[in-house]
Amino acid sequence: MKNMKNIKINYLKNVFVLALLSIANLSCERNMSDDAKLATFSKNGDVFIDTFSAGLGYGAFGGSNYTAFTVDTDVKYQGSASMRFDVPSVGDPKGAYAGGVFIDGSGRNLTDYDALTFWVKGSQAATINEFGLGTDFGLNKYKVTMQNVPIDTNWKKIIIPMPDASKLIQEKGMFWYSEGAENNLGYTFWIDNVKYEKLGTIAHNQPKIMDGLNSTQQAYIGTSINLTGLTDTFNMPNGINQTISIAPSYFSYLSSNPSIASVSDSGVITVLSSGTALITASLSGTTAVGSLTINSLGAFIPATTPTRPSSNVISLFSDSYPNVPVDFFNGYWGGQTTLTSLFSISVNNNIDNIQSYTSLNYVGIQTQNPPINASTMGFLHLDILPRTAATSNFTIKIRDRGSNGVIDSDNNGNATVDDKEISYLIPANQLSVGTWKSIDIPLTGNILNQKNNLALIVFIGNNNFFLDNLYYYKN
Repeated sequence: MKNMKNIKINYLKNVFVLALLSIANLSCERNMSDDAKLATFSKNGDVFIDTFSAGLGYGAFGGSNYTAFTVDTDVKYQGSASMRFDVPSVGDPKGAYAGGVFIDGSGRNLTDYDALTFWVKGSQAATINEFGLGTDFGLNKYKVTMQNVPIDTNWKKIIIPMPDASKLIQEKGMFWYSEGAENNLGYTFWIDNVKYEKLGTIAHNQPKIMDGLNSTQQAYIGTSINLTGLTDTFNMPNGINQTISIAPSYFSYLSSNPSIASVSDSGVITVLSSGTALITASLSGTTAVGSLTINSLGAFIPATTPTRPSSNVISLFSDSYPNVPVDFFNGYWGGQTTLTSLFSISVNNNIDNIQSYTSLNYVGIQTQNPPINASTMGFLHLDILPRTAATSNFTIKIRDRGSNGVIDSDNNGNATVDDKEISYLIPANQLSVGTWKSIDIPLTGNILNQKNNLALIVFIGNNNFFLDNLYYYKN
């Protein structure tokens, strides 16, 4: 089982359980003036000072240990109580990690503050995965994340800077956390005196998009692209620079050519026509470091839609068939340079989902949990669209996981005696940039008698390509 320290949680998709207090939803009229809005919502900056502040509730993240959070009257920084969090060990049937949100269902006006602060200590030295604000089990519009926060057995003050408090007129997500086991073992940490403050000693913020890089990306008409690498770095009261990850809505965006690529307030770029557009951003008047140049190649031509009956297919990735579980489309193995992302584009009012592979040297698609039983199947089919010219051959390997149920490899990545594999080579001169190539690989050779245990597909080459319609089939 994977250690929770390496697992990212998609909070928007998780179901939550409410504890302690119910959370009410409060809607406000959209035609209210800004002054009226500012006057409507509480400016109380206290979150937990010995007890919950008025209107606050707790919601645990889906998949977490719902009983991880309690109020502790024995251990505290000040006053009479603190918040206690019991992180589960790996394999705990009650939940894989500890995580949740403290929410004010009505929302609060936090425009007078510049930081969320609290005190924390642990039963041992540890590194907390994530602390933050702005998660509300809704749009998480103004989410802030501080990652990999070190703690020890002494009380320590944590300061999370606020990128632009002027936007937090009705913020519901007061505080959130997520933490997994340390070295597979659970432990306990405590948090006390959680509140918003106006410190006045946080300065010199430097926002970034695209991790501060000037990036370029090819795209097609109808493509939607999310800006990534959104951070802000502040000089803290102790003189150390602190970087936080922040939601797209904190930024203001600019496209050099909106008729080619427009960008929404939530940082989503929509490609509208052929040409080039430069996307830049700013935060509270400060120009963000980094940019994204969109090179639109025009209309996208999708791969040919499969017509084989679904009953004759075991699909790993296709919009035309139901797909079986896939462990991953990129194992990010040691020495690998290959990057993978899901590319989605609107074609004839339908969304076409495609796997994008860039900087290829080698990459694996694993189907080990469970393995593919392709006993009745005769071929593996896939469609690839080369995006850059190949200067070496493109090799596809199909492997089983052997009788021991484990994918075994030698030092060169080749199958061991217990595992079987077949290798299919496509000469570089048979791959044309911008043209889909359909590939059908017979399941023959030494893998023939172990087709009921297929667990891995490997690509080896040196080009960038799109992948679609990956499935086993029988005639």
